[in-house]
Amino acid sequence: METSTHPGGPLAAVDMGSNSFRLEIGQLPQSRYRRIDYLKETVRLGAGLDAEGMLGDEAAQRGLACLRHFSARLAGFQPGQVRAVATQTLREARNRNSFLLRAQEALGFPIEVISGREEARLIYAGVAHLQPSDEARLVIDIGGRSTELILGQGRTPLVAESFAVGCVSLTLRYFRGGRITEAAFREAQVAAGAELEEALQPFARERWLLALGSSGTAGAVSQLLQAAGITDGRITPAGLRWCIERCLEARQIDRIVLPGLKPGRNAVLPGGLALLYTLATHFGIEDLWPAKGALRQGVIVDLHERLLAQHRGQAVDMRDATVAELQRRYQVDLAQAQRVAAVALALFDSVVPDADPEMRRELAWSCLLHEMGLTVSHHDHHRHSAYLLAHVDAAGFSQSQQRRMAELVLGQRGGLRKIEPQLASETFAWQVLCLRLAVIKCHARGAADPKAMTLRARGREAVLDYDAAWSEGHPRTLFLLREEVLAWSRSGPLRLLLGAG
Repeated sequence: METSTHPGGPLAAVDMGSNSFRLEIGQLPQSRYRRIDYLKETVRLGAGLDAEGMLGDEAAQRGLACLRHFSARLAGFQPGQVRAVATQTLREARNRNSFLLRAQEALGFPIEVISGREEARLIYAGVAHLQPSDEARLVIDIGGRSTELILGQGRTPLVAESFAVGCVSLTLRYFRGGRITEAAFREAQVAAGAELEEALQPFARERWLLALGSSGTAGAVSQLLQAAGITDGRITPAGLRWCIERCLEARQIDRIVLPGLKPGRNAVLPGGLALLYTLATHFGIEDLWPAKGALRQGVIVDLHERLLAQHRGQAVDMRDATVAELQRRYQVDLAQAQRVAAVALALFDSVVPDADPEMRRELAWSCLLHEMGLTVSHHDHHRHSAYLLAHVDAAGFSQSQQRRMAELVLGQRGGLRKIEPQLASETFAWQVLCLRLAVIKCHARGAADPKAMTLRARGREAVLDYDAAWSEGHPRTLFLLREEVLAWSRSGPLRLLLGAG
């Protein structure tokens, strides 16, 4: 098994946002965050998304160039030390898979597309770690194409939501051609208010004591208000009105010149101001303070906690708790799930002994959730299970990881053609074979001896050995195993053979 990265060493987070890409390198000695390095490039990936949801080549090339730059800084880092996450633009992009293939090659590390709620959770993790407090807080993060709101106390996010509106998307839609007018600000605020209206109750003013603004937009506005002597860095409704008036005086985005405003930020400032003013007026925010943490620090904190659990020999991280909650919600037969997981992991360890620990854990989680679709229907429950697993909000999991697990669950039974593209990955092929064999072995839903069957790899051949006496006592299982041999002979990269025990 691959040696796990030490949690106290340097860790890196790549945040592929809709406006900027960021690389943060930090470590947490004695759980105190220490920054080692920070790189940021304005990529404007979100501006490259067309009306059909396709990411244009010009924006893609800007992103790839940035990732190559980050790759040079990450030379020498091991895969377990780096986590790269992509947010709203790649959640929306219809051609994201083709871009991700090129992006992963440019960066040299896997890239995960995370859901909006997972992004919100990680943002709060960064803020809570770098700015600890026990009081109830509202954390706001305005990105290029999404805005995250998190209500939390201490280290715990109580309500976390993501809304598909950001500074890039608002600026592109309502300040066309770079023209700034009062009507454009009004229309942008109405649009932002309509998107955020459902958040009025869960994030109501009486539920929090302090409001914090995380990341680019809030930080940029805070800096310019302080530089202009309007406030001490806090963002207020009056300060926002002052900023909007200065933009109206400029009349064009490229003519906005304000003290403390960094080069390039004016390109998305009007949309950001419209969003901030809408939030301030709708949610009763009198003072929005800049937060110390953000998504990138949250990713490092989360990665550190995963590694710490592994280093201490603990099998528990947030994803384990999430799987347990999903089992409860979808009334999974826990005993059956554990039986299938035990058999599948025993088989997998025998044929892929040096597997990436995450691949092994994904197989285990897939086994534990492979029957969640039974709450929808017994017929084709594997398809229902796969759909639920791919689309449910699952704290700690990225969308990319949920899709891989959903594909495993989809492949637990039936023909293999439905997952043929994924079978191109040899590790995935072994994962799905082990899951299918475990489901067959445990189909009677009774006690199952994981040692009754053993699996060995012989190149691309999978040889399943079993005791002759066992097979005589389990004719139905043997019938299903022979059917499985036929399934792999029709499609798939592996060939299953039944051997003598």
